[in-house]
Amino acid sequence: MADDARIPLARAIEDLRSELLAAVASGKGQALQFRLKPIELELKLAVTREAGTNAGVKFWVLDIGAKGSIGDATTHTLKLVLEPVGTDGKSEFLVSATGVAQPG
Repeated sequence: MADDARIPLARAIEDLRSELLAAVASGKGQALQFRLKPIELELKLAVTREAGTNAGVKFWVLDIGAKGSIGDATTHTLKLVLEPVGTDGKSEFLVSATGVAQPG
């Protein structure tokens, strides 16, 4: 698999977080608001075994538009359920007319 087609799993989740926060910011003050509920995310992953100093198993999100081969990588479908919470790790993440808020 070409290096430029490799999207590390952690990077994909970080990018999702950034996109959600951008959507929250752009929706601030809008008449229609949304409550964030658990997010179901289904990804196609390539699993590769790396040798050398960074030895171990690596998980890469497959880029649908990427050209090239995944070589000897094994592909899997991974379903994650992400539950947005506040900075305390417990409270529900809300989108309100005044921006992002935590109940209570």
